[in-house]
Amino acid sequence: MDKASIQDSSVPTSTIAQKWADFGLLTKYRLSASVVFSAMAGYLLGAPLFIWQDFIILVLGGFFVTGSANAYNQIMEKDRDALMMRTMLRPLPAGRMTVAEATIIATLCMVVGLGLLYFLNPMSAGFGALSIALYVLAYTPLKAKTPWAVFVGAIPGAIPFMLGWVAATNDFDIESGTLFAIQFIWQFPHFWAIGWLAYDDYKKAGYFLLPNRKKDGMAAFQAFTYSIWLVFVSIVPVFGFTGTFTIHWISAIVIGALGIYLVYKAWSLYKLRTNEAAKGLMLGSIMFLTLIQIIYVIDKFVTP
Repeated sequence: MDKASIQDSSVPTSTIAQKWADFGLLTKYRLSASVVFSAMAGYLLGAPLFIWQDFIILVLGGFFVTGSANAYNQIMEKDRDALMMRTMLRPLPAGRMTVAEATIIATLCMVVGLGLLYFLNPMSAGFGALSIALYVLAYTPLKAKTPWAVFVGAIPGAIPFMLGWVAATNDFDIESGTLFAIQFIWQFPHFWAIGWLAYDDYKKAGYFLLPNRKKDGMAAFQAFTYSIWLVFVSIVPVFGFTGTFTIHWISAIVIGALGIYLVYKAWSLYKLRTNEAAKGLMLGSIMFLTLIQIIYVIDKFVTP
């Protein structure tokens, strides 16, 4: 079945349900939800007192800000998205939504999201605006030009965890900086695993995002190296160097055990250099980040 046939057979009648579905695809609601999860964890870690109203505002504001960045990204990449199997059925390349409609949605999401974050405190809105600007104006155009786009994209990708702390404390300090560092380093093994797994599809659109622009030992070794650094940074709070953000030694041991699993997955990619190994690292990185964020939160409320 050719591309046109796939698109024609997949475009349903225009209904309210389909419009909502396309809104979800345009804003990448699954990705947005995972980003919001990081912000929620950061808030719970930083909040001296849990306030439901602020928590809900953070969730909504974070979702709309992330959704806005994702929507602008798809507007800019619609022609390249049409070339890849994984993206050709998105609303814009499939023709179910116009650029004007997508731009209105992206802009409304940005205004609402930043407005909600500003209601919490101006610093949160500032970091939200920075994440949109870097993702849309720097990362997106760089993707088709240089593998360094991954480094640039890791900055807005690392903001949500830190943003939650800032939303709760109205302050950027060593604690929020540590949360940023953890999620920043996490981006590299995670995204390089995706870049490896989707290499052939990315190639159709002119994206070469692995360190050496190809699936080789250097890319796999870089993913392995950054995985080790990620585990180290994740247990640093146990040593008391990170202000009020500290963890119990039991939590550090559990995180270390999870880290061994992550490093094993990265080593498997280096040794095997297969798509299956890359998928294992991608899923392992998601599991690692999610679980350590949960462990951090449990540690705060359980340990003395």
